[in-house]
Amino acid sequence: MARLEVDHVAVAVRSIRAALPLFRDALGGEYLMGGDQAATWRWVQFRYQNGGKVELLEPLGEGFLSRFLDRYGEGLHHITFKTDDIRAAMAAVEARGYELVDVILEDPRWMEAFLRPSKAHGTLIQLAQSDAPDDEAEAGRAPPDLDALLGAG
Repeated sequence: MARLEVDHVAVAVRSIRAALPLFRDALGGEYLMGGDQAATWRWVQFRYQNGGKVELLEPLGEGFLSRFLDRYGEGLHHITFKTDDIRAAMAAVEARGYELVDVILEDPRWMEAFLRPSKAHGTLIQLAQSDAPDDEAEAGRAPPDLDALLGAG
């Protein structure tokens, strides 16, 4: 079976900036990386002392994330497990009867698949494989700092 490790938990928020006092300031998160996706949503990852990570997801327009927030409100969006062999990980969970949705394997830099929440105890679980460890991904990620990503003010 493919090796799986918890990589991060993702929290859907209406505003990353409004969530900074908790996830950065009170809990001590250090900006790791982030970016905008297709002009419809933004993500930011914070790393904590023990190496744990929290990813904040913010909608920039209409899409899956704005629909999620309208339906459920702010809170846990998904849990990501990273693997070094996503195809083997997918086969292992499917062999145990779990259904995969939103499988994207075209980009070798980031491949992902999600377990259908209704078959996974109401939890959206992401299986992912990246070609670079966090430190390498962080060094090549633009923008390099949180202020540049979020803009002034």
